Amino acid sequence: NKMLEACGFRREEVYIMNVLKCRPPGNRTPSADEVANCRSFFQRQLEILSPPYICCLGSVAAAALLGTAMPLGRLRGRFHTWRSSKVLCTYHPAYLLRNPEAKRDAWEDLKLLLRDMGLQPPQGKGRGTS
Repeated sequence: NKMLEACGFRREEVYIMNVLKCRPPGNRTPSADEVANCRSFFQRQLEILSPPYICCLGSVAAAALLGTAMPLGRLRGRFHTWRSSKVLCTYHPAYLLRNPEAKRDAWEDLKLLLRDMGLQPPQGKGRGTS
């Protein structure tokens, strides 16, 4: 929620969904089989919603949506396309907690998204990015 607030959004203005419809045991990273089993569900959700923008938080979401094994570090910082949606990939909030040095890159990604949406990014690094 801090990332959303830093961008000037309220939680109720953003639709958040997960690749998996259930949490893997021990909150571990989902296996390729688990992602494959849920792919049709989240893709159908996105087809129905048809959002102009999708922000993939983390490598699991990026790989599942874009169908790539490219590292997140190479996917972030630019737009991709899924059907008619513009897709921006950035770091998962849990990753940022473990790797605070990546917060600056994540904030730059979110500012890129805001500018493309025609919104003015907040000045500075934004709340929750220090």
